[in-house]
Amino acid sequence: MSLVFRDVWKAYRDIDYVLKGANLTISQGEHVIIQGRSGAGKSTLLRIMGLLEEASKGEIFILNRNARELSDKEASKIRLNSIGFVFQSPNLIPHLTILENIEIPLYLAGQPSDDRKKICLGLLEKFGMTHLSARYPNETSLGEQQRAAAIRALVNEPKIILADEPVAHLDEENSRLLFEMLESFRRNHKASVVITSISGEEIDRSETRYILSNGILKKSS
Repeated sequence: MSLVFRDVWKAYRDIDYVLKGANLTISQGEHVIIQGRSGAGKSTLLRIMGLLEEASKGEIFILNRNARELSDKEASKIRLNSIGFVFQSPNLIPHLTILENIEIPLYLAGQPSDDRKKICLGLLEKFGMTHLSARYPNETSLGEQQRAAAIRALVNEPKIILADEPVAHLDEENSRLLFEMLESFRRNHKASVVITSISGEEIDRSETRYILSNGILKKSS
């Protein structure tokens, strides 16, 4: 299993529970949508999945590892090599080109420069974005930046991709292109989790959907 939550709770200041007994199991190759209103706790849930926050109580297993037993160094290694994050904003570094931005995870993982460029240019070609490689983020559209951020999340071939409202600021066409990228990733037998407060064709046809409301996570029929 890629991700397992068992009775997971999360509170801030020990009084305000934003997650109340969350349970879910996400398998390899599974694409999961978690929907809920703004402020429902979706981002908190995703941050716990990505080892960016700790739960207050409950059991969490990520790639068959107990999250509570991981050292900071082990958690950082899993985030770098096994989890790809796509956020609501692209978060590209403005003084680096699109190619250089995409190279960052490979650089951190110690890949040689020539290998980094070959891998990244291959992904840009795969998704029809080679012409953007030498441009800086401010020379591209928001949709192009978000797709570049998605490629950056995929470049280390992570086993899990976590996307936090990835199409919130995109038009219909760019939303479709981004979801096609995520679908391409999932076909390689990886797991993907997208949290969103909106609906759409790509979201509605997801095989596994959850609703998060008032801190309670329920599987949608």
